[in-house]
Amino acid sequence: MLALIQRVSSASVAIEQETVASIATGILALVCVEERDQKKHYEKMAHKLLNQRIFEDECGKMNNSLLDIKGELLLIPQFTLAANTERGLRPSFSSVCPPIIAKEKFTEFCHYLSTCYQRIAQGCFGANMQVSLINDGPVTLWLKV
Repeated sequence: MLALIQRVSSASVAIEQETVASIATGILALVCVEERDQKKHYEKMAHKLLNQRIFEDECGKMNNSLLDIKGELLLIPQFTLAANTERGLRPSFSSVCPPIIAKEKFTEFCHYLSTCYQRIAQGCFGANMQVSLINDGPVTLWLKV
């Protein structure tokens, strides 16, 4: 399981010019599920997303987590994170989880995460989404479990 996270002041996702989800201060997470992923991976990634200390404390140090600030989390399915770009200029997606399995795993992950934290929004798997954000910092991290 992979995630590219960004600390945001706000973020939203639209499909066909209609906003389907939006958040205020929090984390935008582009999430890629892999074939090997199972509940233990969901648990580890959820823990990292909710507890990653990327928000500033009263002294200006990145010491607070999403839980500490009671921020929001926007999950966007993003299979292209698993692209192989080692050779040539066209990414290869041969190792990517098949869409029908990936959709099921992404849904399972979102469901698990929603049992841990309530302030969650998500994009739509398989849709052509337009994601807008104001990256705060900027702070962007790569997470892998």
